[in-house]
Amino acid sequence: MKIKLSILTLLLCCSSLIFAQVKFTASVNKTTIGTGEVLEVTFSINANGDRFAPPAFGGFQVVGGPNVSNSMSMINGVTSSSIAYGYDLVPTREGEFTIGPATIISGGRSYSTFPIKIKVVKGQGGQANQQAQQQQSNGPDSRNIQKGRVSDISKSLFLRAEVDKTTAYMGQQIMMNLRLYTRVNIANGEPEKIPDLNGFYSQEIKNNNPNAQWRTEILNGVRYNVTDIKQTVLFPEHEGDITIEPSVMNFIVRQQAASSSGDPFDAFFGGYEDVKYKVKSTPVVIHVKSLPLAGKPAEFTGAVGKFNIEASLDKKDVKANDAINYTIKVSGAGNLKLLKPISPTFPADFEKYEPKITDTITINASGASGSRKYTYLLIPRHQGDFTIDPVKFAYFNPATGRYVTLTTQAFHIKVAKGSGDGSNVTAFSNAGKQDVKVLSNDIRYIKTGSELNEVGSDFYGSGLYYFLLILGPVGFVGALVYGKWRDKNNADVVGLKSRKAGKVAAKHLASAKQQLNDKKAFYENLFRGLYGYLSDKLNIPYADLNREKIASELKARSLDESLINEMLDTLDLCEMARYAPVSGITEQQVFDKAQNMINNIENKI
Repeated sequence: MKIKLSILTLLLCCSSLIFAQVKFTASVNKTTIGTGEVLEVTFSINANGDRFAPPAFGGFQVVGGPNVSNSMSMINGVTSSSIAYGYDLVPTREGEFTIGPATIISGGRSYSTFPIKIKVVKGQGGQANQQAQQQQSNGPDSRNIQKGRVSDISKSLFLRAEVDKTTAYMGQQIMMNLRLYTRVNIANGEPEKIPDLNGFYSQEIKNNNPNAQWRTEILNGVRYNVTDIKQTVLFPEHEGDITIEPSVMNFIVRQQAASSSGDPFDAFFGGYEDVKYKVKSTPVVIHVKSLPLAGKPAEFTGAVGKFNIEASLDKKDVKANDAINYTIKVSGAGNLKLLKPISPTFPADFEKYEPKITDTITINASGASGSRKYTYLLIPRHQGDFTIDPVKFAYFNPATGRYVTLTTQAFHIKVAKGSGDGSNVTAFSNAGKQDVKVLSNDIRYIKTGSELNEVGSDFYGSGLYYFLLILGPVGFVGALVYGKWRDKNNADVVGLKSRKAGKVAAKHLASAKQQLNDKKAFYENLFRGLYGYLSDKLNIPYADLNREKIASELKARSLDESLINEMLDTLDLCEMARYAPVSGITEQQVFDKAQNMINNIENKI
């Protein structure tokens, strides 16, 4: 108690020494702003004060504040303290306004700030008050963090799954952002459940920056630190209402420890405590409409978005048996990954190979856009003049609610006679054997005469002859026995999945090993591999897997406690590494550790 009284006496003495130097000032982040932008006003006093009274803020709407911050410093044995009151203001109209003086009492005297003139010009409008605050940074703005203890954390820390539309056509792209809003200090955070997005074809937007990008947003008049946890492009696969299930994350919130004695010095000099808190987003329902039947063209195969199509030919004058590359390119924005193959019609004399498909698709915050190319290798087999007919491509434009049909150009090809024996090739059409054409003297129709030439008689009656004669029945019996054995084993679906779990996990591990240089992709593949393996091995649906079930099922199979803990720690590490950097262990070490765990489980179960 004597120490506390000494500290209090010292603070009072220092306050009296600097009494004559008390300054109470007002400052703004800019003196000219646009309508819809946010003006930051700060009132600061370099001493202790009370009964602070802000001005009326005429011509402005208060959307945040007061945000109060206290600081104390000691230089050469002299202690000083200061208090700052911050406000976020949005102008209500254009013009010139004056922020009047604020007042405060310090040391029994009243202090006032000087007025500040602000010029408001025409600005962004709309929701710019939020957009103007979206300043990217590697860490949350400390000015938005609540001081002291937070009684209701749910109002200061929450998740929101935000979509750009809640009503869409089947196949229309939807942007979904899982965002974290916070006004408290977060010591740690990890996901517990990420929705499976059943009913959607989904593509996650990759973020090459391993650190969370924080920005400031004002929501319902309150200022929050915000970061995007996950961004995904969704394409509904069927009509009706599809629910995006909630996401769940676990956080450790760090806040000032409560004082058991009620002494203000204990609260001032006290430490912090960590509080575990679970956050769950609200489910989102997407109303999916079926594509209209009216005006649906015969060429439509499911493309939804806005596209262009073009065709090209690398050469139009060739010799017989020379290769031609015919390319169809579909470009635009929409469900490019879900496009079905295009089947152009080629002349019967052309030999056609399966197309090579090349995707140049970008997935970003604007959605999926780019192009898909189909390159066909064609070989004309004899000379003549030929035509490649135009290709029709139809898509549905959700912006207009109508179908659009596009047509490529036709190509005329002149094929000259080939050189050498290479031109003596039979050309096949789709009409049948009557269309076989003799292009030279080396291929002719099969003769129908009855003359047969004896090849040799040494084979008949030999040991090889009888061996091959018996081989057929023996092979048939063996195939029959094997078929029954296979059907019996496949009937046990649970056992089959368990037996194949190791092979499936090996594929995921191989994919993860290829991504050793990409930390996020490596940990994501490794996590899916381990979860998929445990799902098959323990016969638990993927969506129902969690730490408790994994631990209990492995214990029920008499696995060592150390192996179980090692598996759970590795899963936690993979989850954490997808959202935050991991230190102390390399990706190769994590990979070897996962491989050894799977081998140990396979040996014991």
